[in-house]
Amino acid sequence: MAKKKTYKNITSTQQKIAEREVVYLSDGTSLSVKLFGENDLLTLRDASVWATTFLGKNVTTSNISYLVQYGKIPKFGSNGTTLVSKDDLTTYYNSFYGKREIEWKKQLGDDIDWRLSFDYLKEADTTKHVHRLHPYKGKFIPQLVEYFLDSHTDEFKKQTFFKADDIVLDPFCGSGTTLVQSSELGMNAIGIDISSFNTLISNVKVGKYDVVDVQTEIGKISKALRQFIADSNTVKFENELMEELKLFNTKYFPSPEFKRRVQQKQVDEESLGKEKEREFLPIYKRLVKMYDIQLHQIDNKRFLGKWYLQHIRNEVDFVFGLVKKIKNVSTKSVVSVILSRTIRSCRATTHSDLATLLEPISTTYYCSKHGKVCKPLFSILSWWERYSKDTISRLAEFNNLRTNTSQYCLTGDSREIDIFSELENRFPEFAKKAKKQKIQGIFSSPPYVGLIDYHEQHAYAYDLFGFKRSDELEIGPLYKGNGKEARDSYVQGIAEVLNNCKKFLAKDFSIFLVANDKNNLYPLIAEKAGLQIVQQFKRPVLNRTEKDKGAYSESIFLMKAKMK
Repeated sequence: MAKKKTYKNITSTQQKIAEREVVYLSDGTSLSVKLFGENDLLTLRDASVWATTFLGKNVTTSNISYLVQYGKIPKFGSNGTTLVSKDDLTTYYNSFYGKREIEWKKQLGDDIDWRLSFDYLKEADTTKHVHRLHPYKGKFIPQLVEYFLDSHTDEFKKQTFFKADDIVLDPFCGSGTTLVQSSELGMNAIGIDISSFNTLISNVKVGKYDVVDVQTEIGKISKALRQFIADSNTVKFENELMEELKLFNTKYFPSPEFKRRVQQKQVDEESLGKEKEREFLPIYKRLVKMYDIQLHQIDNKRFLGKWYLQHIRNEVDFVFGLVKKIKNVSTKSVVSVILSRTIRSCRATTHSDLATLLEPISTTYYCSKHGKVCKPLFSILSWWERYSKDTISRLAEFNNLRTNTSQYCLTGDSREIDIFSELENRFPEFAKKAKKQKIQGIFSSPPYVGLIDYHEQHAYAYDLFGFKRSDELEIGPLYKGNGKEARDSYVQGIAEVLNNCKKFLAKDFSIFLVANDKNNLYPLIAEKAGLQIVQQFKRPVLNRTEKDKGAYSESIFLMKAKMK
C-alpha cells in the first residue's frame, strides 16, 4: 500500500501553496503537484480577467469553473474558496486556442474564413432565446444566418443581399433558424419542411402568445402531475435510490478529482466504471424488488413502448391527456413542444447516448459523461417543470427582439409545393404581400447525403402526437446511405427544389445554401437548376455535437440565375 505524503493546505487569503503530493490508492499511482509561488494562484474572478487578456476574448468565471468541474485543470484552495493555477491555465489554452486555427488551416486550406467560425461566442449566444426551445440535429447557428442576411459588408461579403421587409425563403426549414433571425432583422420569411413536427417547432418559435394563458395551462398540468405521482411507490423508490447513489459515487467517483485523473490517464476509466457498475447493481435490484417497480412495458413494439420505462410512460400519457384538452390552439402548440422536449430527455438511454440511441437501458450504469454511476429516469416531473419555465423565459426574451413582420412554415414537399397558394390558405394578407413583391432569395441548409433520418430523430413525438410520417420524401436520408445511387438521387432532389422555388423568387434573387460538399455535388446541382455559383464562402465548424471533433468545414454557396 502506498504511503500518504504530507502537505499543507492553501489559505484563501494568502493564495500560496507549499509542496504537495496527493496519492491515489485505487490504481496504485500517485499525482505530484509542483511547487507554486505566491502569485501563481488566482481566484475564479481573477482568473477570468487574466484569461480575457491572455486570449484577447471575453472569458467568464463560468468558463473557468467549467475547466475545473470537468477536470481539465486542477483545483486548489480551502474554506470554500476555489483557486486555479495561472500555469495550468496557460498550458491548457496553449494546447487548444490559437494553435487550432493554424492546424485547421493546414488541413482545410488557407481559404477558410476563420471569422465565420464564430469561436468568440459562448454557447448561450448560439442557442439564444427560442433557438433552444427544442433539440434538433443538423441546425446551423443563428449568427451564420444573420451574417448573410444583415446589411453589413466586409472583405468577404462585399455586398448586401437582403434589406428590411424583404421576404426570405427556407425550403429546408428544419427547426426554423432562418425564420427566427429574419424576424430579428425586420424581414419576412417563409419556411417549408416535409416533416410535420419540424413545422410545429418552427411555428411555435415565431408564434405570438397569450403568455398568461400559457402559464395558466402549464400550472394546471404541473399541479395535476404532482398529485398523480404523489403516493407512488416509484417516487419513494427513486428517492432511496438517489441516496444510495450519492453515497456510492462520493466514495468511488469524487468530483472533480476523479475526472481530472481520467483526463491525465491515471485511471482506466472503462474497466473501473464497469467494475463499480456491477458492484452497485445488486443494490439497485434490491430496491426494485422492495418497491415492486415495473420497469418494462408489455407492449414494446412502438417507440414509446420500447424507449420508456413503465412509470415514465404512465406520466407521459397522463400529461398528454391534459394537453389535448387545452382549447387555445396556440397555447396547445407551445405546451406540446414542452412535452416533446421533456419526453426526449426521459428516454431510457444513457446520458452519452441521448442524441444517438443505441439500446434501451433499465438499470443503473457507469456514465462516462458524468464520471459516476447514473440511473435511468423514473419521472418526467423535474424535466417538465424545468422546460416549462425555460420556454416561457425564452419566448419572452424573443418577444422583445422580434419585429412586426411575418414568418410561417408550411408543411409540404419543396419540390412541388405551390408556396403562394398554400400561404393563402393560412395567411391571406401575407400571401398577398408575397405575390406582390416576390421572395427576394433563399437562405437554407439542405440535408447532407446519408447523414440524418429527419423523421426518425423525433420518432417519440410522431408516436405520441400521431403525426403522419413522410420518410420516403426525405432528400438524402441516412437510411438510403451515401453511395452513387443515393448521391444521384440527392442531386436530382435538391435541383428539383430549387427549380420549383425559383418560380416564386424576384428577378434579382440570391440563393445561399450551406453544405459540406465533400462529394462536389453542388456544381452539378446548380447546373441542373439553371443556376451558377458566383461565390463560395468556407467556414470551420467548431460547435459540433458529434464525438469526432476533428477539422471540419462547410461551404456557403451563393447562387444566382445562370447568364443566358
